[in-house]
Amino acid sequence: MSHSLSRRSALRLLGGAIAVAAAVTGGSAPLAQAESRSGAGPRVEGLIRKLTLDEKISLLHGATDPASLGQAGYVPGVPRLGIPPLRLADGPAGVRVTRHATALPAPVLLAFAFDPSLARRYGQVIGREGRALGQDVLLSPMVNLIRTPYAGRNFETFSEDPLLAADLVAAEIRGIQGEGLIATVKHFALNNQEQDRMSVDVRADEQTMHEVELRGFEAAVAAGTGAVMGAYNKVNGTFACENKPLLTDILRDRWGFGGLVMTDWFAAHSTKAALTAGLDMEMPDGTYFGAALKKAVQSGSVAETYVDRAVRRILAVMDRFGLLDGSVPARPDRDAKAGAAVALEVAKAGATLLRNERRALPLTGAAARRIAVVGPTGSLPFVSGGGSAHVVPDAADSPLDAIRSRAGRGAQVSYALGEDLFGKAIPGGALTTGIDTEAQNVAAGQTWTYEGTLTVADADTWTLVIHYSGTRPKVLLDGVDLFPALPGYGEYFSGGLVSAAPDGLAVRRKELNLTKGEHQVSITARGGTAGQLFRLRRITGATRAQDVAEAVEVARAAHSVVLFAYEDATEGLDRGTLALPGHQEQLIEAVTAANPRTTVVLNTSSSTSMPWLDSTAAVLQMYYPGQQGAAATAAVLFGDCDPGGRLTQSFPVDDAHHPVAGDPRRYPGVDGTEEYSEGIHAGYRWYDAEGVRPLFPFGHGLSYTSFAYEDLSVRGREVSFTVHNTGRRAGIEVAQVYVGPSPDLRLDQAVRVLAGYRRLALRAGERCRVTVLVTKRTLSSWDVKRHGWVLGTGRRAVWVGASVRDLRLRTTAEVSA
Repeated sequence: MSHSLSRRSALRLLGGAIAVAAAVTGGSAPLAQAESRSGAGPRVEGLIRKLTLDEKISLLHGATDPASLGQAGYVPGVPRLGIPPLRLADGPAGVRVTRHATALPAPVLLAFAFDPSLARRYGQVIGREGRALGQDVLLSPMVNLIRTPYAGRNFETFSEDPLLAADLVAAEIRGIQGEGLIATVKHFALNNQEQDRMSVDVRADEQTMHEVELRGFEAAVAAGTGAVMGAYNKVNGTFACENKPLLTDILRDRWGFGGLVMTDWFAAHSTKAALTAGLDMEMPDGTYFGAALKKAVQSGSVAETYVDRAVRRILAVMDRFGLLDGSVPARPDRDAKAGAAVALEVAKAGATLLRNERRALPLTGAAARRIAVVGPTGSLPFVSGGGSAHVVPDAADSPLDAIRSRAGRGAQVSYALGEDLFGKAIPGGALTTGIDTEAQNVAAGQTWTYEGTLTVADADTWTLVIHYSGTRPKVLLDGVDLFPALPGYGEYFSGGLVSAAPDGLAVRRKELNLTKGEHQVSITARGGTAGQLFRLRRITGATRAQDVAEAVEVARAAHSVVLFAYEDATEGLDRGTLALPGHQEQLIEAVTAANPRTTVVLNTSSSTSMPWLDSTAAVLQMYYPGQQGAAATAAVLFGDCDPGGRLTQSFPVDDAHHPVAGDPRRYPGVDGTEEYSEGIHAGYRWYDAEGVRPLFPFGHGLSYTSFAYEDLSVRGREVSFTVHNTGRRAGIEVAQVYVGPSPDLRLDQAVRVLAGYRRLALRAGERCRVTVLVTKRTLSSWDVKRHGWVLGTGRRAVWVGASVRDLRLRTTAEVSA
């Protein structure tokens, strides 16, 4: 980091907490003025007059659903007054209930399309299905920026760029709510990591918050989002769900938000402080907004007008969506076919070709007739990430099946596992008798125990893998519990791939070094009310070597190889490294050495380091591609469609070269405090400011054709240029416009920022004249002295190109007030 940037960052942080608190002009609005913003009409006011205190409070917190559909939350209504209950479902990539729903690609893959119109249709699918599946509120979309590559929920959000994130979240919200489902933008605010998310105090200065972190939320409010979800973390010293500068001064007074604010699940920390700060609803229960609130009102420590304010906001949103007067349309039927079509379109549009040496892709001729597929996610559909993003799809094919189907009858498509996720049977005789390690049944109501000996022939690294259908069996090896309860929410949030076997049994693993000889094994398993089936398997150094050898063998026998690599992320857990997990790097090295015509397909949650990159022929980034991911992957591999995606996040070279590397104060925090000392230089802006070269830059993505850029001109805020498809086939290009800093502002500014973009589908030889309107907001900076936006006037650089590091055209333009 440069010394100048460090000094600026330090100065910003010193004033951060005070600056944000003072971010509005004129202080907090009077209660009556705040009430008027809710848009409550006579119907709502009439209901508030009739509600008892108990009934009011019942609307301000979650409760147990007497007829649950498997959703995340429930708020009981007031039947005597015709106020219906609310059911709230997770759903960043599809509606998460017990019934089947369309499993759409992860939001980050949607973002790679750079297409707000597609984001709106994505939202329409979720909106329709949410209502069809009995839901009233969707706990999505997420618009926290991708700040650190380690964040466990990067796949659930859109981008490291605030303009793109703002455009996409607004479009998706319009799609969701256009179908009658209330959208909830989350997590407000600065919830950019999972580690210590329940307690970390995030410190950010006023300029950073408004220019970078809050822009997506402001766009969501402008798009009419019905609800906002407060974050777990603290912001500048105060928990987000009781943070008046956030919930009232910025959200309501500055932006004019009139909807409801709810907590994330168990994110409330107080009664009076939260309610008066602007929180309306506690989820999923009433720890603070239940009996404690009633007592506070009755004692006079909380005025009932604050309760009325929160009730008014909730009922106003319900009234807006027709839930109070019966005008809400009848719940539609699911249209699974239409949902699947959008899922396929999004996966194709977001598929991003990172590398393609000597036109290795698309697969044609001999390359398409003799193919080896390698990797566990080649034979298993990797649909979605874990946690609240997990969706149960109608169906999902494996990439292997899709490739075989597309290759056709005359093709030879072989397969090798390469990397074992679920273990192999423990050899007969290794364990003393009394257990069926592949299918041990425990009857309902029974407790089954085993005491025996495991004999290890040679010292080796073992991964013991347990598969189970009920309560996880307790397994002791030499007196050590191999599968203890995970801390925090670890038991509730797990990945979308490695946590469940192909037959649906839950999975846990433990790696340990075992010495040669005998080891004592003790197992206790309970049948519960329905009985239980469990398996105990192992992966060893010897079995791993065998798996790699088989992969090398099939790779050598094939003309081309498609190797699927994975990384399984989930809510509640950050990644520890940018490297692929397990032994996949060694697998890639071995396979590419055997056959350099290897394409690596990445099903990962975020950016990945690639020390093996130069040995590959091609790399295709597919993230978590949803239920149609296999078909979309095959379509791109065989050239049935152009890879249409472009990166919305920078890919670092390694763990030492990215915006939060080497500074624990930036991530994950020190002594409970995290500093956004990079300021406005998030993502690609940091790489530009520090002169660091990423592995792949923001906006990067290759096509199967080629494009030329010509004839740049600027008139006012309109940037015009021509894009020419110079290749022999149709293709997709995402033309990107960037602007440089203003010479007239004495504020921290980026080297360049994304100012606009246009997704283009051009036929071979076709030219298209493009005009991009750059908004005043993009040309403005936040002035902490004025607590407002100031236009960056003067002569500013304008670039147009295919990524932030592939800028084809440049000019300058005068920006005037």
